[in-house]
Amino acid sequence: MPKKIKASDFGKEFIWGISTAAFQIEGAYKKHGKGLSIWDTFTMQKGNIHKNQTAKVSCDFYHRYKEDILLMKSLNIKNFRFSISWSRILPDGTGKVNQQGIKFYNNVIDFCLECKIKPWVTLYHWDLPHELQKQGGWTNRKILDWFEEYVKICASNFGNRVKHWMILNEPMVFTGGGYFLGIHAPGKKRMKNFLPAVHHAQLAQALGGRILKENIPDVIIGTTYSCSYIVPKNNSKRNKRAAKKVDALLNRLFIEPVLGLGYPTKDLPILKKLNPYILPGDIENSQFKFDFIGIQNYTREVVQHSYFIPYIGAKIIKAPKRGVGTTLMDWEVYPPSIYEMIRKYNSYKHIPNLIITENGAAFKDKFKKGKIQDKKRTKYLATYIEQVLKAKKEGLNIGGYFVWTLTDNFEWAEGYNPGFGLVHVDFDTQKRTIKSSGKWYKTFLKN
Repeated sequence: MPKKIKASDFGKEFIWGISTAAFQIEGAYKKHGKGLSIWDTFTMQKGNIHKNQTAKVSCDFYHRYKEDILLMKSLNIKNFRFSISWSRILPDGTGKVNQQGIKFYNNVIDFCLECKIKPWVTLYHWDLPHELQKQGGWTNRKILDWFEEYVKICASNFGNRVKHWMILNEPMVFTGGGYFLGIHAPGKKRMKNFLPAVHHAQLAQALGGRILKENIPDVIIGTTYSCSYIVPKNNSKRNKRAAKKVDALLNRLFIEPVLGLGYPTKDLPILKKLNPYILPGDIENSQFKFDFIGIQNYTREVVQHSYFIPYIGAKIIKAPKRGVGTTLMDWEVYPPSIYEMIRKYNSYKHIPNLIITENGAAFKDKFKKGKIQDKKRTKYLATYIEQVLKAKKEGLNIGGYFVWTLTDNFEWAEGYNPGFGLVHVDFDTQKRTIKSSGKWYKTFLKN
């Protein structure tokens, strides 16, 4: 184990929390007026998900939210990041508001506040209403109007109590996985889907920020980006150039337009194909002064040149092939990656407050006499947090850290195979059991 560290080492103002997502935990997939999302329909198609599993029940947070919020309280967690299911609020994506959906999130928010836990709401965590996808989803520029309507409804119903908001969760992942590779919902492929989805998501994150700023007093607004520390296989010019392209795609594509730098077309020329989708005023409307940027880092990637990969001429060398320690997701365990990403985003001028809004790991848990030992997860969290402390001590801008995640849940295309939770869930009985990593986090936060 690494040297012992504690939350107080970071100072009183540093924010500690836990992150979740609606689709992964709520269940109740069509209860009380909820409409179907693209992930509901994607999981119903055989072959898309590990063992054809679905999230129809998952952790049943919809019915057990009080139990889980009380678990957070028992673990000394003061900040709870959760997302709102768009189709639970607007079953058809637009139009008639589902008041039972509004009531559910009001109940969650009110119980958080009753337990002295601060709610941090993510507006979009991948679960687009299915009815909107039938009209093209993120490839249709009308999504800006649909999103505006949704954001205004959330602001008017929850903004009097929720002061911390995130607009989009990992736009690179939901556009890349869902509209280019087809491995995530809605399962679309090809550049003709990816490019418009990217540009519309880019505009939506700034649009959402402006709407919240106009409608909620004293609001604190962020958005979140997936990021991986990218290194070339070696120092050859071709591999270094390949790594630069992958970095532009995975780490720079969404943040640079927000900061007024435009798309990184110089280092990734394929992005010039975005031009047909860019209308007058879009470059200016892509910019927004966020109060914070969420960094979501889990690993690093090693890249080499490849003639056979279209558009980018680069490929990622998978961690198992490199013989390094990995998680159940086959991601390399490399704690310095989180420090390097904090340092990278600090290099931008006028960068707002940075917060780690997701970091965690899936490992195989060991069950012994009713207890769950997960020493690998505990070590992972401790060593990554240690790197965050290193960044803070060096004077880098970093203001918070959220663990992914509270409970084992539905992990997208991987189903229930990998568990990231500090709390184990028996999906047959819904029994919750705090793992040793959860107990470690509790002690860490107390000190």
